[in-house]
Amino acid sequence: MQKPKQVSLGIILAIVGVILFSGKAVMVKMAYKYDISSEHLLLFRMSFSLPVYFAIAIFNRPSNPKSIGKIDYLWIVFFGFVGYYLASYFDFLGLQYIKAGLERIILFVYPTLVLIISRIFLRNKISKQQLVAICITYIGVLVTFWQELQLDTPGLISGVSLIFLSALTYATYLVGSGWLIPKFGVIVFTSYAMIVSSLCIIIQYLIFDRGSLTHYASEVYVLSILMALFSTIIPSYLISSAISRLGASNVAIVGSLGPISTIILAFFFLGESLSMIQIIGAGIVILGVYAITKKNKNSH
Repeated sequence: MQKPKQVSLGIILAIVGVILFSGKAVMVKMAYKYDISSEHLLLFRMSFSLPVYFAIAIFNRPSNPKSIGKIDYLWIVFFGFVGYYLASYFDFLGLQYIKAGLERIILFVYPTLVLIISRIFLRNKISKQQLVAICITYIGVLVTFWQELQLDTPGLISGVSLIFLSALTYATYLVGSGWLIPKFGVIVFTSYAMIVSSLCIIIQYLIFDRGSLTHYASEVYVLSILMALFSTIIPSYLISSAISRLGASNVAIVGSLGPISTIILAFFFLGESLSMIQIIGAGIVILGVYAITKKNKNSH
């Protein structure tokens, strides 16, 4: 059982990690002004991240090597492929069919999927507090993005299906990380999984693209480096560390802050509008996250 200080630290790590991850969307929008494709931007983000993950992996060893079998390394390859590669790819494909507002509403069913997957495969119990927190946060996400809903778009079923697959694959990664982190340790697991994800993106580029990567404005490369550091490397370790303290299910619920922090960051850095209904929705999400954090503090 974790100590209260460890639980509080886990909550802080999860919140900071989610906010940093959500900053990616703001930097992506900044980079799009320089006419760069999504594939190349994703490639830059992970290519600049890869050397750091390699360096950290070289200087760290699994925390409990005796408990690790060959199958565990195969699981890391699987979850690295599924979590940060396949989930991102499905999300990108889905956004070609539907608007961002509907995408966020569908994508944030992943906390529910985490609970279901954990219950089926790991026999983890679903508490009433977790169910209440998920309901509150999801209502908040619905309220926040309701005005952006467009259900008459062509390819709606394809878009919704792809975004749901993105949510499902990311939820699978979170559950898998909660299971493997105790064996490998936070730093080693995160490094290995992100190396796999980065290599998948590079291989995709080498097979399907091979377009020029040197003709973009210098601002694109600067933004890509910032994205790699502050919206990939740092939050990936923060989220893994939070999972080791709180469990995948609770960290997933805290992840509902993601779309809310994106809206707020876009307001300050991109000058985008922030409506009263969005502020109310954000407040509801924060209330749901508070419900699960309060539950964790009281249970330890």
